[in-house]
Amino acid sequence: MAQAVAHALKGELDVVLVRKLRAPHQPELAMGALDESGQVFMSRQANYFGADAAYLAQEKAAQLATIQQRRAQYQQLGPPISAAGRVVIVVDDGLATGATMMAALRSVRLAKPLKLICAVPVSPPDTLARVAELADEVVCLQAPDDFEAVGQFYRNFPQVSDAEVVDILKARRTQ
Repeated sequence: MAQAVAHALKGELDVVLVRKLRAPHQPELAMGALDESGQVFMSRQANYFGADAAYLAQEKAAQLATIQQRRAQYQQLGPPISAAGRVVIVVDDGLATGATMMAALRSVRLAKPLKLICAVPVSPPDTLARVAELADEVVCLQAPDDFEAVGQFYRNFPQVSDAEVVDILKARRTQ
């Protein structure tokens, strides 16, 4: 998704490394998210998922380890592109709880971009409203009331592998 936006706008492409903090017994449900620095964003409903302090500490450590592994992989392409003083568009394939987007927006905001835009094709209306508080502008193609999951709005919704991300970043940085 971000590749298509960067290509259309003739912009640079990079990643904001964030990971969802998975709810106990529901690994697809985000009770929060953390960014590369270890900063945590917890969703408003986090207390309802039944995660105790030990579970949360273990989940944070596991997700931070994944972020660090990915940064090491992507580091071969050069350092992250600075967001300072730039118009930055943070793109996702869709929002459900919005936890990872909110963590990404907070992380990018610390770099002091000129303008921070959230761009997604689909989101539940209530999530979109929460995300809008953290961005200067939000672009969302569809915010249906009958939202159940991001995947319901795609014919094909495969996971993007780390190797694919490396290839995409490598191609964009050499253009």
